[in-house]
Parts: sequence; structure tokens; C-alpha cells
Amino acid sequence: MRFSNTFLDDIRDRVPISNVIARRVSWDKRKTNVSRGDYWACCPFHGEKSPSFHCEDRKGRYHCFGCGVTGDHFRFLTELEGLSFPEAVQQIADMAGVPMPLADPVMEKREKERGSLIDVMEMATQFFQDQLQTANGARARAYLRDRGLTGRTIETFRLGYAPDSRNALKEFLAGKGVSKDQIEACGLVVHENVPVSYDRFRDRIMFPILSSREKVIAFGGRAMSADAPAKYLNSNETELFHKGNVLYNFARARRAIQGPGRGDSQDDNATGTIIAVEGYMDVIALHQAGIENAVAPLGTALTENQLELLWKMVPQPVLCFDGDGAGIRAANRAAELALPHLKPGRSVRFALLPDGKDPDDLVRDDGRAPFDKVMSQAKPLSEMLWSREINTGKFDTPEARAELEARLKQLVAVIADENVRRHYQQDIRDRLNAFFQPQFQNRNNGDRRGGFNGNGNYRAGRDNAGKAGPKSPSVISERLARSGFSALPCPH
Repeated sequence: MRFSNTFLDDIRDRVPISNVIARRVSWDKRKTNVSRGDYWACCPFHGEKSPSFHCEDRKGRYHCFGCGVTGDHFRFLTELEGLSFPEAVQQIADMAGVPMPLADPVMEKREKERGSLIDVMEMATQFFQDQLQTANGARARAYLRDRGLTGRTIETFRLGYAPDSRNALKEFLAGKGVSKDQIEACGLVVHENVPVSYDRFRDRIMFPILSSREKVIAFGGRAMSADAPAKYLNSNETELFHKGNVLYNFARARRAIQGPGRGDSQDDNATGTIIAVEGYMDVIALHQAGIENAVAPLGTALTENQLELLWKMVPQPVLCFDGDGAGIRAANRAAELALPHLKPGRSVRFALLPDGKDPDDLVRDDGRAPFDKVMSQAKPLSEMLWSREINTGKFDTPEARAELEARLKQLVAVIADENVRRHYQQDIRDRLNAFFQPQFQNRNNGDRRGGFNGNGNYRAGRDNAGKAGPKSPSVISERLARSGFSALPCPH
């Protein structure tokens, strides 16, 4: 029986891989960190005296640093216990409390058709790759060379070229026996009010878009002509491709943080997290500079499903945006998108690039160092929201300060997790106390005005004797409490 990828992913996500493996090993108490879902044991696949077998619940993977075995729930059961794949699926489904899917002739036919469409997309990819190396692809090769891409990088990402022809791809596929219906189902041709279909991508550099299983499911095309109506054009929605559910370079980035010996580093730019940037070329340029853990949405704002994909890989991805007005607006939209879905230990951070620069610009001339510096300055979500709100105007009147409080209260109210919401309320209460404090000091004590410096850090005012002013005026605390920002218990 053939199982859908959706079903397999669902039962894998429901069962921690440590639960599957624990029946065959004893966890090493010294190296294992249960709270992090990080487990070590002596390898059940080969004899050893010190634990080199590692599994992580967050990634759903195991790896032995001694003998090199690696895999997921199903592979562990098939290779160690000798189960067939359907038997392994049955066992994991039982542990997940999920019924096995019934044989569905319609679904099986659909899966078969999807497989044939995958084959067509692979043919198209090879066609575009071949065209890049012809005389017709000379301008496209020159463009990629001018962008600093090496031949190895072009091959790694399988970049290609769609010739300036209405029928080149269509005729190539037809010559391979691909039917008209299949070509249309893949989104490779369009009609646009004419009876005869023609190639969707023409005179464009082609970027294959891969599924989580590393199969080509769509394309992005970058126009070579300045007169093209769209600089970047993606495949339309098809049976294979739903744009809001896919991240460019997802599979390769996931592999970069899951590979042997990886995933434990605290270096965000190496393997410690996933970085979401804005475009195809940003991802490719970073990869060439040695930063292999970057992904990108497909020409649109980040979606909830794409955010969930990021969280499936790491608990705190970094969202990297251009530092211009459009990039900051995109960052703000992403911040509001993430807020309702925060959970303990699950959030996002934000890295803003210098104005007018993108990741491609930063790494092209000076390597990864400038980008690493930007990443080291990534801000947590709470800081991003606070900076946005206090930069919206002056707060020199009670009405303006009340409006600021109301906006912040409304922002954090959407956080679904009660504990996270409570801590955000406390964080905002503390920030407001410090932000409003200098105004009251100035009014009541004649202090020199304090406030936040350019980094968003509070600088206290000083009285005439040089001593710090009062830290927490009771009038402010009472007013904030009345506004709904209740204090957390004092840790002392």
C-alpha cells in the first residue's frame, strides 16, 4: 500500500523519535538532555562502550557518530527490527493513535498521476539546464557570471534558461511522449485568451523549486528583458505546487542543520538556525559564501504555513529583511503574523540589513563576514515590536502615552499561549515604566531627562546630587496595572 506524504509526516510529528528508540536502548544520563529532547546512547547498530548514538526529537532524526547510520522513525524500525515499511508505518500510527488509511483507489490514482507530473517537471528542468549551455543561453550565463555565481553553484541549484520561444519547451516535452494534459497540469504552458497554449516561461533564467522530498514541483523565472511585465514569475498553483506552503531551498537548508556533526552549533550562520531571506538570489549567494541554512518565500510575504515550516526545523528562526522602507514593512508584517502562534521556547528574531543592501550585495565582495555581523545583531520579536511603536511619534502628553499603552496592549492580546502572553505583558509594563519615568522625574524632581539611546536601551536620568532618580514611580505602576499589564511575581 502506498502512503501519502501528508499521512507519514503527520504520524512522525505526533510521536517523538526518542519514544521509538527507547525500547531498544538505555539513554546515557550524563549526556542526555531530556528537556531539550536531546538523547545519547550506545549505538544499537554496532557494539560500543561509549555513547555515540544521538537522536533529537525536534528533528525526528537519529545519527551514530561511530558507524554512520542515520534515519527517521521508519528507517529505525525497518533496519533494526526488520519490519517491512508498511509494518513500520502501522507501528508508528498505533503509537500516534492515528488509524491507518483505508485503501482508496481514487487517492492511489491521484498519487500515481502526481508521480507522472514529477517526471514531467524533471524533464523540463533538464531541458532548461541544457538550454543555458547553448548559444541561446549566452546572455543568461553572462548575467549569472556578473552576479558572481560559479559553475558549481549553478549546477548545485540546477539553474537553467527558458529560450525566447512560444513553443520550445512544449515541443520538447511532446517529443518525449508527454501529453498535452500533463504539460498543462504542470503549469508549463498558458492560454491567455488564445485557443493554442504556449510556453509560460520565455527568455528567463529558471530556478527549480523543490519539494521537501527534493523533487522539482515548480519554477521561478527571472526575466532577461527589461520590458518584461514581471521581473520574477513563478509557476501557477498546480496539483504539485501551492506557493504559500513552500519555501525555496527548504530541503537543502534542513539538511544543512541535520547533517552528521551538525545542529548543535550556536553559530546561527553555520548550522544553529534557519535564516529566511527575501529572494532566490539571496539564498544562492549565501550558499556560495558558505551559509547553507537560508530559505526564502516565493516572491510574496511570509505566510502562516511557511512560518510553521520554519518552526518545524528550529524553534527560533531568524527573519532577515532589507533595511529599506519596504523591508521594514515586511518585517513588521512578519512580526504580527508570528505573534498569535508564539509558544514557550518558540519565537522569531529579526535581522535588518543596511539600507540599500541585500544579502547578495553583502557577501559578493567581502565574503560572509558582513552578513555574519548583521546576524549577530538580530533582535528578538519583543524588541522589534517595541522599537516600532516608540518610533511612531512623540509621547509628551498623557493622551499620547495612553495611546501607546493601548496599542501595545492590543498587540500582545493576540498571543494565544497564556504564559507567553503574560510574560509579554510584563515585558511591556517594564519598558513603559522605564520609558515614561524620565518625564515624571523631570517634572517632579528637576532631573536631567533620561530615556532610550539609539540602541533602544534605557539611560536613567540623574538628580542634582548626581544620584539616580527613582526607578519605579508608584503612579506609573498603578496606572499600568489599571491598563491591564499586571505584574508578574517578584523573583526575589
